[in-house]
Amino acid sequence: MTTAGTEPPAPAQDPGEEISVEDITKRFGAVQALSGVTLAFPRGRVTALMGENGAGKSTLLKILTGDHQPTEGSILWNGRPRTLSSPHDAHKAGIRIIPQEPEIIPHVSVAENVYAGALPRTALRRLDRAELRRRITADLARLGFEKVIHPDQLGSELTPAQRQLVEILRALTGEAKVIAFDEPTSSLSENEVEALFGLIDRLRDQGIAVIYVSHRMKEIFRLADRIAVLRDGTVAGVLEARDTNEGEVVRLMVGRDLSSLFVRQDVARDEVVLQLEGVTTDDVSGIDLHVRAGEVVALAGLMGAGRSELALALAGDRPIRSGRVCVNGSPLRLRSPRDAIRASIGLAPEERKAQALFLHRSIRDNTSLVSLDRLRRWRFVRSRQEKAVAQDFSDRLRVRTPSIEHEVRKLSGGNQQKVVLARWLLRKPKVLILDEPTRGIDIGAKAEIYRIIADLAREGVALLVISSELPEVLGLADRIVVMQNGRITGELNRAEATEEAVLNLAMADDLAPVAADRPLTDSADGDAR
Repeated sequence: MTTAGTEPPAPAQDPGEEISVEDITKRFGAVQALSGVTLAFPRGRVTALMGENGAGKSTLLKILTGDHQPTEGSILWNGRPRTLSSPHDAHKAGIRIIPQEPEIIPHVSVAENVYAGALPRTALRRLDRAELRRRITADLARLGFEKVIHPDQLGSELTPAQRQLVEILRALTGEAKVIAFDEPTSSLSENEVEALFGLIDRLRDQGIAVIYVSHRMKEIFRLADRIAVLRDGTVAGVLEARDTNEGEVVRLMVGRDLSSLFVRQDVARDEVVLQLEGVTTDDVSGIDLHVRAGEVVALAGLMGAGRSELALALAGDRPIRSGRVCVNGSPLRLRSPRDAIRASIGLAPEERKAQALFLHRSIRDNTSLVSLDRLRRWRFVRSRQEKAVAQDFSDRLRVRTPSIEHEVRKLSGGNQQKVVLARWLLRKPKVLILDEPTRGIDIGAKAEIYRIIADLAREGVALLVISSELPEVLGLADRIVVMQNGRITGELNRAEATEEAVLNLAMADDLAPVAADRPLTDSADGDAR
């Protein structure tokens, strides 16, 4: 076992030792998830595993970690077949996976979450809290996370980013030989991402085989030595990262060229649909903003800039302390999400699973959720009409599913996002706010989401898009409004917008954060609260 608080030692392996899979096929009933997959994951190298949602990446990782057994084929360790019949077998062999959705015990501390199953004990078999604190403090310092997470925080108090860090710490206890990261940066800040990349570089240098799953091309080309691409359950190709480019990787992933990924158009009208005047909440201050019919306005900024908080306030989920919010010139009182829905404002939030979807309910139920008042007759929902409209929007948005009665939790991230969009298309909002609309979804699904956004703009919907991906911001927006510390620092039109210009405004250092204890103030007639 690794001594906590020290660098994990290079595993005792022969120079050529590696884990690989040979002719792996996996069937779930009539569905074939993998077919004849042969891949090697060499020690001391970072192998990026890429592919659209549904390409087989998650299935392959679950086979490597003992969660699934292959229908056919073998797992090889240094060229010799090895059976991993359970996650315990895989963990014992030194294989770790850091999942996209962390599994955290809510009622115990960070330290106990990290060392769950291997807690230090005293001679009387009681929890040795002093030793536990020494280990977790040393590990946080070693990995560069001591400023972003506290050992005594309860699991229930952790942010999504902190939950991800706990999973990383947990994976690095013991003698890891293969570590797989599944979309590890989806909830991390820029500083946390850099700390993670430094950690992965050190793991590579120590001879550990790293498997890195991400849809973010910039990360892939920053970290990867090799890029393995899956398409429809088969290996589409394995490329040396230094010898390829984004275009070639995308063509392998989707089987076509996506050079026209963004649908640029000029359909904005003169009519101002959404108008914000001096909007102030506990998180943002003095926000002046307008969005016209058919216009795509992007809110850019770094994590903590206040963009999502502003979106939640406009959706009636956070109190507005002062200022005015108007739709088509009419002032609103946004005291609840119901007020926003009635005012024809829709929100597709950043955390779609936690904030937007009923994961154990059907596509039909999730699609019709905010339109039940329009589907009722007397006190009863007209089920035939509900099914018809849910099927119609599922078809229009190309949701990949065997049935609209399928549970949403079983869909890929891209298809889940389409269900959220279908909900609002059915409602026909005048204003639609999209917070990180393509986070965690593959490049093919991104192209379809961009098409939907273009279609909505053509129909005259006022679109406010929040995104942390600068190429997406530049590709989608007619105008870019940049926030920092809860305030707007500038605005750029399409002609003058560049990544450098956006970042200069996002990193303005002369703004103090908005005070959280701002007193409640009354505003003029009709102001939102």
